[in-house]
Amino acid sequence: MKKFTAGLILAAGTLAMSACGTGGSDNASGSDKENKELVVGASNTPHAIILEEAKPLLEEKGIDLKIETYQDYVLPNEDLDSGEIDANYFQHIPYLETQMKDHDYDFEIGGEIHIEPIGVYSKKYKSLDELPEGATILISNSVADHGRVLAMLETEGLIKLDEKVDKTEAEVKDITDNPKNLQFDANYEASFLPTLYNQDEGDALLINSNYAIDNGLNPLEDAIALEESDSPYVNIIAVRKGDKDREDIKALVEVLHSQEIKDFILDEWGGSVVPVD
Repeated sequence: MKKFTAGLILAAGTLAMSACGTGGSDNASGSDKENKELVVGASNTPHAIILEEAKPLLEEKGIDLKIETYQDYVLPNEDLDSGEIDANYFQHIPYLETQMKDHDYDFEIGGEIHIEPIGVYSKKYKSLDELPEGATILISNSVADHGRVLAMLETEGLIKLDEKVDKTEAEVKDITDNPKNLQFDANYEASFLPTLYNQDEGDALLINSNYAIDNGLNPLEDAIALEESDSPYVNIIAVRKGDKDREDIKALVEVLHSQEIKDFILDEWGGSVVPVD
């Protein structure tokens, strides 16, 4: 499995569990769980970094946070479904909904934490206005990202989408007006887009902030356009159905909503990652 444990597991003198070290789907309430270890899956940036900052605050509440980091968007939900982890923190709501529909996962949202605005990047042009007729736009091959990307370009005035289509589910075929005849190439893994940017591929690329930051890009400085902060694509804590009322899950969300963590997020990423209330 392509993951590794981020950081050390803090010892709190708690009793060892007899099964896998997680709450498991058969202990949905979790309020009487003797072992206070909480295992959360996360992508490297910014999720795992935020969780590392939350560790000491959770320790004060008697919870030892163990972070499992992932390099993709598939395994975190597979491991949550199997009970290998207690929660995950890497995805936004539309992606979660798509995953639940496609894989019959029985998940729910434990809490909404932050937004990572998606950005348009280009080594050839300094603004969207400069994009030429027939410009090639590289986007993720994840269908769950397409509506977000296209909605952003519509907001910027580059295209128009079919008004009858839910913007979170929009696809390239739903474009009804494309004055610049933009060409969309959606054949790339989201994590590979920063590499293509550095290789000067395409005329413009739409890159998620977590991948941009992970590859040394500053969305506020390097993007030629950035998604507005009121985006519906909020990154969330996902849990198995019935687990959001577990005391340790509620404590995790409470800490991530604390002013200390909000200030950390703003200080660390200067607005390219935005905490939610």
